[in-house]
Amino acid sequence: QVRLVESGGGSVQAGGSLRLSCAASGPLLCNYDMSWYRQAPGKEREFVSTISFDGATSYADSVKGRFTISQANAKSTLYLQMDSLKPEDTAIYYCRALARQRKTLQCPPPGQNYWGQGTQVTVSS
Repeated sequence: QVRLVESGGGSVQAGGSLRLSCAASGPLLCNYDMSWYRQAPGKEREFVSTISFDGATSYADSVKGRFTISQANAKSTLYLQMDSLKPEDTAIYYCRALARQRKTLQCPPPGQNYWGQGTQVTVSS
């Protein structure tokens, strides 16, 4: 069972920066695509960014050039550096782990999904 715990959210003014963290525990010596999603009030959860198990990154058009996804600590920590924040970035930000092909039988099956509890980001104008 993978456990994900986000932190680093808060309130900032437009143009400011925040760095979100997602601490992962459990069977980490496996292949996971790690992602950030967000959900604004009254809206559906939307994709923000992902880093695949082999290091490829992608971003939603709305954050491209402003947000940077990265990993550290043998992939046990996922980061989202958010710069030039806008009021429309206000949302709860969630970390997600998606299991990919198994390295060992201790790894979860491909397609298994894990989510954190979320961290609130509020950007004021």
